[in-house]
Amino acid sequence: MNNHYQILIIGGGNAGISVAAQLLIKRGNLNIAIIEPSEKHFYQPAWTLVGGGVFDLKDTVRPEASVMPEGVTWIKEAAVSFQPESNQVTTNSGANYTYDYMVVAPGIQLNWNQVQGLKETLGKNGVTSNYSFEYANYTFECLKNLKAGQTALFTSPGTPVKCGGAPQKIMYLAADYLRKHGLGNQQVKVEFVTAGGVIFGIKKYADELMKKVNEYRINLNFKHDLIAIDGPGKTATFKVIDAQGVSSTVVKHFDMIHVTPPQSAPDFIKSSKLVNEAGWVDVDKHTLQHTTFRNIFGIGDVTNTPNAKTGAAVRKQAPVLVKNLLSLIDGKALEGSYSGYGSCPLVVGYGKLILAEFDYDNVIDETFPFDQSKPRWSMWALKKYVLPWLYWHKILKGTA
Repeated sequence: MNNHYQILIIGGGNAGISVAAQLLIKRGNLNIAIIEPSEKHFYQPAWTLVGGGVFDLKDTVRPEASVMPEGVTWIKEAAVSFQPESNQVTTNSGANYTYDYMVVAPGIQLNWNQVQGLKETLGKNGVTSNYSFEYANYTFECLKNLKAGQTALFTSPGTPVKCGGAPQKIMYLAADYLRKHGLGNQQVKVEFVTAGGVIFGIKKYADELMKKVNEYRINLNFKHDLIAIDGPGKTATFKVIDAQGVSSTVVKHFDMIHVTPPQSAPDFIKSSKLVNEAGWVDVDKHTLQHTTFRNIFGIGDVTNTPNAKTGAAVRKQAPVLVKNLLSLIDGKALEGSYSGYGSCPLVVGYGKLILAEFDYDNVIDETFPFDQSKPRWSMWALKKYVLPWLYWHKILKGTA
């Protein structure tokens, strides 16, 4: 195998695949390789619906080979270290690959082990997470098993997470499910236990979410960060920060708990020279070019761009990165600019969805000619039917 490529892409997820596809549409003679160890490619946004019992898990996975763009060399290995001064990447096989330009797109790392006892009990004892293909079906199983007098907890950590709305979405589906099955009105106690300080960062959407919280009679617990779980004992321990900044711990009982794990850039990224002090790939938030190594670009969840970490953000970032990378190759100025656009399809019940869209400054940037903060069936249909099709048939092909 040739060990030098004009463009080397780290990661074969949404970002890496769509960038490669768009590059080849623009310029078919580019010599591109993708370093990606996974045999499977997942459509993760549907896992919330799987957890709610309304989407088939099998429809969220395809072979990685089936989404690899024609004309790209697939290096089926894992990157383990970077030598950016010599334009080189080392993989887990010990091989070294060199490049003229590199795109860093390995996504985000789920740190299950940062919650004491979580890994040992995940997938049993009522402990579940839609952040894993392995456990999304178990979420619905836990939901169906809830009985009057029991408690369901839904957590959100203090770290950035992919799809910041996901910790809440499954909670609203659960509350709606319980109501439809005669267990609403707090017969089953539903609690949101979050390290955050607000339900949502933009008032327009937060106000509508609070209406659903009140309608479902959900208990809110802010500044509560999950630190330990005792699965057999059915208890969860939270670090709590009070208004004066004083830390303490609170133990809560659960019969079901949906955990959103702490997240970070992957370890091999955090240990590299590519990151800022917080451990994210350090890029210009508008051009997506690395701030130190000018022949490197970053995209998606792994970067330090202060936007929501969503697939919708990747969809807007990819054409900007492609435009700027080709300009750099041609010796021209980088004119592509990413606005910080992010989208959060907030499922608030079966057949009900609030579509939040906004930019870096939390300025609302909505697509449709109506108030998207109001729950709508049409937006639910968009999430359940349109977006999965768009992902597999257009986004990964570089045409959307």
